[in-house]
Amino acid sequence: MDATESEGGLGNAGVYVYQSRKPANVQRGRSSKKRKVVQSQNDASLLFVPLLDGKEDAGLVKLRYATFQKLWLKHEERIRNILQDIDSRIFEDLASFVNTASLTAGRIPTALVTIGSNVSCLTRLLERLASDKAKAVVVVLDSGDAPSLKTALKNIIRTAITNAEGTEQYQKILNDRAGPRLLPYDLNILHEYVRKKDTRRLVIAFQDSEAFDQTLLNDLLSLIRYGGWTALCNASVTSLNPSSSWLDRIPFVLLFGIATSSELFETSLPQSTASLIQGRCFEMHDVGGSIDRIYESFQTGPDVKLWLGHRPSSFLFQKSRDYFQSPEGFACQVKYAYMSHFFANSLSVLLSDDISTASPSRAELCQAVRNLPSFRCFCERLLEIDRHNEVHDLLEDDAHLFKETIRMLNSGQCRMGNLFQAVKAILILQTHLKMSKTNNISTLSVRALAGDLRASATVKEILAEMKKLDSESLQLLLSQIRKELGHCDVFQELQKELASFLKTEKVTGSLRSKHGNNSHYIMKTSTVRRANLGKASTGLSGKDLRYSDLLDRLHATLEKFFTTMLINPQDLFLNEIFLFDLKNPLKDTFTPRVRFAIERALSTPFDYLMPMSDEVEGHLSAGQPPTAILYQLYLESGSLVNTYDLWKAFYTIIGGEETGDERLTFTLFYQALSELKALGMVKSNRRRIDHISKSAWKGL
Repeated sequence: MDATESEGGLGNAGVYVYQSRKPANVQRGRSSKKRKVVQSQNDASLLFVPLLDGKEDAGLVKLRYATFQKLWLKHEERIRNILQDIDSRIFEDLASFVNTASLTAGRIPTALVTIGSNVSCLTRLLERLASDKAKAVVVVLDSGDAPSLKTALKNIIRTAITNAEGTEQYQKILNDRAGPRLLPYDLNILHEYVRKKDTRRLVIAFQDSEAFDQTLLNDLLSLIRYGGWTALCNASVTSLNPSSSWLDRIPFVLLFGIATSSELFETSLPQSTASLIQGRCFEMHDVGGSIDRIYESFQTGPDVKLWLGHRPSSFLFQKSRDYFQSPEGFACQVKYAYMSHFFANSLSVLLSDDISTASPSRAELCQAVRNLPSFRCFCERLLEIDRHNEVHDLLEDDAHLFKETIRMLNSGQCRMGNLFQAVKAILILQTHLKMSKTNNISTLSVRALAGDLRASATVKEILAEMKKLDSESLQLLLSQIRKELGHCDVFQELQKELASFLKTEKVTGSLRSKHGNNSHYIMKTSTVRRANLGKASTGLSGKDLRYSDLLDRLHATLEKFFTTMLINPQDLFLNEIFLFDLKNPLKDTFTPRVRFAIERALSTPFDYLMPMSDEVEGHLSAGQPPTAILYQLYLESGSLVNTYDLWKAFYTIIGGEETGDERLTFTLFYQALSELKALGMVKSNRRRIDHISKSAWKGL
């Protein structure tokens, strides 16, 4: 892809690694150069490359990209709503504090926000605070923005004005002011602006508070508290006049983003700095909960068409546990998985709503369906039940295959939805049954996607606990499940059956189960077991026994529900289309083997770069980056390399003999050699100063 394509349509970023192939149906009468020009012109408007050995129709390629964009826009909206909901509580408290902040004993009102590993949440809070209807100006200050007090003040003033008015208005305020010209770090500029705009609060947010120089922070807070310019002249803060405090003229509110804890941050501050602020603590929730909610929205949304399999899901959660990761970072990795699926899978176009009306020929698409492993398994199952004609039609009739593919694709997506409905039911049941060991949505989803949840101890324990519930607890549980799970025929039928039983029996109190804790018996011998069971049953009424029979029927119904719904997605026909279950694209991109990636980029640069000419890829040419050329020459050399020989070979490949610009070529050679040395691949030789020694071998 070229630069114009990346700017125009691919805001998805990332590097695409693929090997282009020549189309098979090339006209023989046309020259190779002309063919390449025509091919490049046809592909210029495509943001995804044609697949199926280059035979994929351009309309299907565009539809594939449009489907990816459409599906991801829906997920982006869900992610935005989830993050706003997570931040809403602390945002309301923080906004209330900012709007009602006032001087207490002459101290600067300060908010201490503990963000932990969720670094991005502070940025979201500040953006919402800046866009709030209240007249508050938010200035975000990083440690790099404050190397000195003057620079910090200059950045505060400039940011406060430019965020609302723009750079031109800032320059106008700075230069066109009546009277003596003020220096760019003079807080009088900010005072005049705040008074003119009737700003109620000026929030200075220190994003990475622990990284700020404590002395500079003390000088800045002292200047705000006591006023005057003595601090800028390196005079003692105690000599400042409290009556000239900037707090009386500029409504400052400080906000510190803390990655550790408010107690540690307070102890790290000098006593003189701590005495200048009046703080209130705000604590963000753990990032793990937001990641679980985002993952749940990807898998259980109302109109989900593509699911992540257990391999990428396991990788994503393992990475989020091992490293500090923001919810936005997690969403970006899922987006990459989605994009990988649509980029490399030609059949992903079948997920489009418009595929049934697509006019291009479907022969190549149908042939791709016939090559799927799930298609072979599907045909084998049809043969086992003697449906030979159906298999024949699927193999020979493209129209029939396409129609059946759309039907079975919808069926498979419906079964995936049922799978996650069962997962949500298990999550609700284990929460309300107060089981000793509960799993979160991510753990249950990964196990369900792997096909391990149906016969798991978790499901067996839930079914066993259900048989012990009394009638009131069961009624409450079924009502809660129906409320949280929404439409589910099984639980609606269970609730109706229980309500009908209670109405028929005219139950006024709570009925007990014979499987409950009141029916203890010793599991030693059959005789003792029957004796204790009979003893326990004597305390149960006839209604209790009939209620126990009802529980047995409910248990059987629920067991059948889990057995039916908790299928292995890999067994579904066409799972390769609606299930992305590849781990390597994510692993190679987000946890790459650094040395392998560098060696591959240098030895085969056109795996990552678009060739600028029609030269054959994989051969040394002047179109490759200079470092890649020198590295490939380096691979062909022995352990000791003559620098002059290396230079002459490089000079010949670059084409310096033809252009005659030896100085420019030598500059490129010296730069490339320096980069190889920085990578630790070469080092100077003490014995032979005109040679360099290899210090790394490819693959070792």
